[in-house]
Amino acid sequence: MKKLLTVFLLSTIPGLILAQNSDYNAELADSLGADDYGMKSYTLVMLKTGGGNIEDKAKVDSLFRGHLDNIGKLAAEGKVVVAGPLEKNENNYRGIFIFDVSDKEEVAKLLLTDPAIKEDLLAYDLYNWYGSAALPVYLETHSKIEKIRP
Repeated sequence: MKKLLTVFLLSTIPGLILAQNSDYNAELADSLGADDYGMKSYTLVMLKTGGGNIEDKAKVDSLFRGHLDNIGKLAAEGKVVVAGPLEKNENNYRGIFIFDVSDKEEVAKLLLTDPAIKEDLLAYDLYNWYGSAALPVYLETHSKIEKIRP
């Protein structure tokens, strides 16, 4: 009776719509760390141009090759779930990472494994981000549609 009364009271609040998802999979939600909305906390990294200035093109190329390899390593470890470059912009943002890690200090340590960041060719800003808990499983599909790997 109490549950029925609660549902009735909540349903009378204007604009509030409560609906159960018939596709809900509790086991999957739990395995991904999802809350009741299918969401969770991540760390968003905005990569930007760093202050480093290396004249040696071969060294710069090597550092960015290491940058790409490091992204692959962090993705394989399940730490990075989204990564990609941005087009040129007025903010000097170069790309983004979304880490499946909510602790910013841990993310900062992981970022120092990137040789382009370590050499200050890239710098970063960190933000808490709340998004779909399903992000980590999209990488499995991406690997099946990626014809050429960088």
